[in-house]
Amino acid sequence: MQTQATYDYQVVRQFSVMTVIWGIVGMAVGVFIAAQLVWPELNVAEWLHFGRLRPLHTNAVIFAFGGCALMGTSYYVVQRTSHTSLFLPWLASFTFWGWQLVIVLAAITLPLGLTSGKEYAELEWPIDVLIAVVWVSYAVVFFGTIAKRKTPHIYVANWFYGAFIIAVALLHIVNSAAMPVGLWKSYSAYAGVQDAMIQWWYGHNAVGFFLTAGFLGIMYYFVPKQVGRPVYSYRLSVVHFWALIFTYMWAGPHHLHYTALPDWTQSLGMAFSLILLAPSWGGMINGIMTLSGAWDKLRTDPILKFLITALSFYGMSTFEGPMMSIKTVNALSHYTDWTIGHVHSGALGWVAMISIGAIYYLLPRLYGKQEMYSVRLITAHFWIATIGIVLYIASMWIAGVMQGLMWRATNPDGTLTYSFVESVKASYPFWTVRLLGGVLFLAGMFIMAYNMFRTMWSGKPFNAPVLAPTAAAH
Repeated sequence: MQTQATYDYQVVRQFSVMTVIWGIVGMAVGVFIAAQLVWPELNVAEWLHFGRLRPLHTNAVIFAFGGCALMGTSYYVVQRTSHTSLFLPWLASFTFWGWQLVIVLAAITLPLGLTSGKEYAELEWPIDVLIAVVWVSYAVVFFGTIAKRKTPHIYVANWFYGAFIIAVALLHIVNSAAMPVGLWKSYSAYAGVQDAMIQWWYGHNAVGFFLTAGFLGIMYYFVPKQVGRPVYSYRLSVVHFWALIFTYMWAGPHHLHYTALPDWTQSLGMAFSLILLAPSWGGMINGIMTLSGAWDKLRTDPILKFLITALSFYGMSTFEGPMMSIKTVNALSHYTDWTIGHVHSGALGWVAMISIGAIYYLLPRLYGKQEMYSVRLITAHFWIATIGIVLYIASMWIAGVMQGLMWRATNPDGTLTYSFVESVKASYPFWTVRLLGGVLFLAGMFIMAYNMFRTMWSGKPFNAPVLAPTAAAH
């Protein structure tokens, strides 16, 4: 008797659980360094210094928390939409363990000060090589699964995941090219303004593809599934895809206004950043309008609250970003906490909220349950996290605008009105509010972890049977 084929959920379970665990770790580091700005005496040791822990925080939240969410959800979505199990399950397992090794090595090397000094690409060359190997393996599994799909159609979520996988490989390999001079020391293959240009082509597209395109893949699958309706406009989703991936690649120079970068390049980055508003809002509208005819579900479904609130923050962040890329606005905002507020409206509001909603959707299905252990705890998590985000980003917006205005205020004789230390002193109350916001968001992650483990303990690992090619449902 032939047994029915099942989907490979093991690697999805592993990535889903580690998404929550690494989220707590990365956000705990973030809360600690936020506390260091309020109480500088917390800089108690060299390896616990703000300058060492800040890159650990960004790497942990982006690549550990975000990376696990993207890899886990993509492995789930590509199987369900292709009506087939994963291509080379052993290689998928390698991508999980290899990625965890990358994260652990980052957690060891960054506090020790072993860094290339490039934003979002701080890890030294041996870890960069490991990242490239794991990432290419991930691409083989993902695209191999699409190649053996039982459906003629490739659902649009897979387009976004695929673009994210290809673009991140290109960005990482080119930007991380370096000349090793020791096991844990290397120098960039580029120099001067060319190094800056390549770094911010990478840096902004780490945002554009890792933190946007990949998570739009999550949105295009999990929002329609949770609502129980097809995506609002499939045609718009295709236009959204091509417009977004073409435009994002050019936006990086807006990080280098008023620098040695050629002026025309700065202007080009600004122009493409402004164009980027259109596809970004097209995607946001497409996601939110998927609720047409089902708006009442928002009242009672906390998972949907996470997903739709994430889209709202996505829309806000992708309006704010193009505005901040305008040179006159950038002259005020750059180097201030306004930038920190913008980043976290995207990172907490968009990336974390859409990831949390997707993981809440997945966990019961991965452990043979009808729903999470406690729906009330999901609701509590939503409100605690949302209040935390609002406190965080509002305090940073106010502090940032204040800093920018204080730094460029002048007396009638042309001298500066305020010293730099006065702007630091004025920022203290807002840094305290930011810390409170971070504590609330982290508290929500602990609630999620409790809910997750109770769901796992009351269920058991479950692999769903592979859908027949004629089945309508994903």
